[in-house]
Amino acid sequence: MPREPSGPDGAGAVDVQGISRSVRRADLKAVGEIRRALRELMRHRCAADATEVAELLITELVTNALVHTDQGAEVSASLAAGRLRVEVRDYAGRRPRPYVPTADDGTHGRGLVLVQSLADDWGVDAAELGGGKVVWFELERGYDSGPA
Repeated sequence: MPREPSGPDGAGAVDVQGISRSVRRADLKAVGEIRRALRELMRHRCAADATEVAELLITELVTNALVHTDQGAEVSASLAAGRLRVEVRDYAGRRPRPYVPTADDGTHGRGLVLVQSLADDWGVDAAELGGGKVVWFELERGYDSGPA
């Protein structure tokens, strides 16, 4: 189940800023647009290295959703209380698994290993309505939780 970023006392979201996008099936051009939207969300609020990591990870999750499923995806990112949370929902029930690819795989198969290695937290939850799943990650470092 997707979770809201919580405030320091766990009492709920505080000063949440975010993005939300729908991506059509196989629309790989949308990946760059989503990455730019995330960069703009994080600009002036986050350290440059945290932004680069977030861009890499959102690219991996959105690309996976578009390449490995037959429908589009819903992408959201929220920034609150020093925490970035990104969620990518697709409509396939199959749960992804990180694996270490062989040398013959070229550049394929590393997406979830990158997420697992670079995110402070990540997971896969069943989508509440309409089936499918939500793959998400959180980054908690390098953020300025104050106003831009």
